Amino acid sequence: MPNEADRYAALKLENQVCFPLYACTKEMVRQYGPHLKELNLTYTQYIVMMVLWEREQVSSRDLAACLHLDYGTLTPVLKRLDQAGYLVRERAAEDERLLTLTLTEKGRALKESAVNIPPTIAECTGLTTEEFGMLYALTYKALRHMEENRNKEENNYVCL
Repeated sequence: MPNEADRYAALKLENQVCFPLYACTKEMVRQYGPHLKELNLTYTQYIVMMVLWEREQVSSRDLAACLHLDYGTLTPVLKRLDQAGYLVRERAAEDERLLTLTLTEKGRALKESAVNIPPTIAECTGLTTEEFGMLYALTYKALRHMEENRNKEENNYVCL
């Protein structure tokens, strides 16, 4: 039978993997701050722009899934990026609830200003290239596994 200390060891903050991930994420986003301020972007706007720089055009549904964001979070971000002239929002012909988001020339030009941000942030971590790659791979592995489990749970839900 475990002693009292062992029984509650899993509840110690120092034994949680979620806490350093949470704190590290907050600090990493904070590190982006000065760089994104120069571009007049928030972190959420920046990740939207990264998807558009890669794809040029995307549906709001695909963007929300890609960024793990809900529409309530995404809608004001897209509105501000549209007002800034970085993207155009158009209703999808096949489903008016969806938006088609298209990168503009102004949005495309912003990419050049952002190109040095990722290596600068990677350097801030103090990790070697190999360690950084391992962190990336393990984080995505855990994320995929948790999402798969959540999706299984949601699909097994039975309404009474």
